[in-house]
Amino acid sequence: MAKEAIIVKNVTKYFKVYSDKPMTLKERLVFGNKNKVEKRVVLNDIDLMVHKGETVALIGSNGSGKSTLLKLMTKIIYPNKGEIITKGKLTSLLELGAGFHPDFTGRENIYFNASIFGLTRPEIESRIDDIISFSELNEYIDNPIRTYSSGMYMRLAFSVAINVNAEILLIDEILAVGDQRFQEKCFEKIKELKNAKKTIILVTHDMNAVTNICERAVWISNGKIRMDGDAKVVAKRYLKEC
Repeated sequence: MAKEAIIVKNVTKYFKVYSDKPMTLKERLVFGNKNKVEKRVVLNDIDLMVHKGETVALIGSNGSGKSTLLKLMTKIIYPNKGEIITKGKLTSLLELGAGFHPDFTGRENIYFNASIFGLTRPEIESRIDDIISFSELNEYIDNPIRTYSSGMYMRLAFSVAINVNAEILLIDEILAVGDQRFQEKCFEKIKELKNAKKTIILVTHDMNAVTNICERAVWISNGKIRMDGDAKVVAKRYLKEC
């Protein structure tokens, strides 16, 4: 029986949105000079289980809550209600170049970023040639990160993330950046990780990626799970209704 990699239990996440628009005289008399506060619910009592070795796509329109769910899984943010349990070493690609220092070189940032993922210096040194080779940044690797293009950032970030030997990989649209050839190279690497039975959660609007890489898709709409099942079936329904 498959073991769980990620368990999402009754998770609700909301953000407080402060309005600073001018108030009417009546509003000022009632509320004073305080700004209005609106509670915006992004995820509403979500339950989800991902088994070890699954490749799962989170799909939905902008603002549906899928990226928020991914951030909750990484513990960048925390739920207002419920809990998320992850079992296994986790690495994530949520924001382009997150964790990079602009004044450090690419090589220095490899050491810095990989250490955040829990690798020791000897472990990083044993993998640094593979990281640089995959990123194809050999001639730029000793230049400061601030001189890199967004595509170069993506190459380095992806190369580090796939070489930390994590059991769970979370990816949020980052593969949309960069040239077509390197995107295809990244997708092939994801397929390789999939075949190695790594657990992969992918947030994307690319239905071709969903059907070609993922075996399962979870459609999130207005903070709720609208549909959860076979990737091809869910993607077809999503495209039909959206």
